[in-house]
This record gives sequence, C-alpha cells and structure tokens, in this order.
Amino acid sequence: MKIRGIINAIIGIWFVIAPWMLGFSYDRGATSASIVFGILQVITSLLGANKPGWNSWQNWIPLISGLWFVLFPFIYSLTGEVLWSSIILGLMTGLFSLWSLNSKLKLKAVS
Repeated sequence: MKIRGIINAIIGIWFVIAPWMLGFSYDRGATSASIVFGILQVITSLLGANKPGWNSWQNWIPLISGLWFVLFPFIYSLTGEVLWSSIILGLMTGLFSLWSLNSKLKLKAVS
C-alpha cells in the first residue's frame, strides 16, 4: 500500500514541474492548476499511504486529482506530450488510488 502512495506522490511532483518540463508555463491557468493539483496530490498521497479503505479521505483526493489530470489537457487545449503525459499519469494515479481504496489493512497476528 505504501508504494502506491509514494508512486502517486512522485506523479504529483511531476505535475508540479511539468509546466516547465513540457513547455506550457506560458499558460497561467494551466500552470497554476498543474501546480495546485500536483501539490495536493503529493500531500494526500503521502498521508494516505498507510490508510487503505473506502473511509480514507486521503485516498479519495488523489483519485479526484487523477481524474482532473485526465481532463486537464482538454480544458486548457494542451496537445502533444502534455496531452499524453497528463492522460497516462492521471489514469495511473486514479488506478493506484482505487487500488488503495479497495485495500484492507492487514494486521499481523500477535503471538
């Protein structure tokens, strides 16, 4: 479970730096949205890394963030590698979040 949260946090870091790496920093709206949702994804992914289950709000936020990043390039009319990077990493974030939401915390038996 922890690895999924860490991967989602790394993807969130990518979304924070993507405007400069992929060259869309000229668009203030897209840059701001990418930074805000990226930071939100990093923080909540790390907070939810050890909190599986449907009652963990920390896993719902990255799911919503992942869905946002799938829609993001269409909202801001971004194309090329921005489009594909956003869609693929947004879907990965959503899938890892769903996986965490559907996980149960495994308790070790005490002998």
